[in-house]
Amino acid sequence: MKIRESGMPDENVWEGFFGVDEILKKLGLNDKIAYVADFGCGYGTFTIPAAKIIKGKVYAIDIESEMIEIAEQKAKVENLGNIELLLRDFISKGSGLEGESVDYIILANILHVEEPEKLLRETYRVLRQEGKIVIIHWNYDPTTPRGPPMEIRPTPEKCIEWAISSGFKNPLTYDLKPYHYGIVLSKGKN
Repeated sequence: MKIRESGMPDENVWEGFFGVDEILKKLGLNDKIAYVADFGCGYGTFTIPAAKIIKGKVYAIDIESEMIEIAEQKAKVENLGNIELLLRDFISKGSGLEGESVDYIILANILHVEEPEKLLRETYRVLRQEGKIVIIHWNYDPTTPRGPPMEIRPTPEKCIEWAISSGFKNPLTYDLKPYHYGIVLSKGKN
């Protein structure tokens, strides 16, 4: 199931919106983490930097073969052998990852999908106990230069509500200036 219109710009414009390394560090990604999943990896904007930080493997999943090819080329240029690219309709068919197999999950600009709680339940299934999920999304502000239409763009509060109803706990929110917010939630003990 292809995700509803996201307003995703060209790659150069897109990557100009982020200081990805700083965002990932702020959101708790570090070299103690072994396995990461990037649902809707797109251009590899978060996949490539994550692969350079962690000690294990990044599972980069996308429904678009073009996005997988772009991320694969970037991984080759960077000589990164710790990325496994998966072309998959993870919304309709699940991620294909084993239960409780990853430590950290990235959901960047994706929770405007038709069934966000279904996606969150899948991420809960594959996340290890004590693992973290990171939600990054466009601010709920019509003045952002891109992003999905306001009628489908989730607020941070709505993302937290969906995540908690899917089993996640302990939400921490971050302002990822200029156009995004971040939420880190955990699976496991309070």
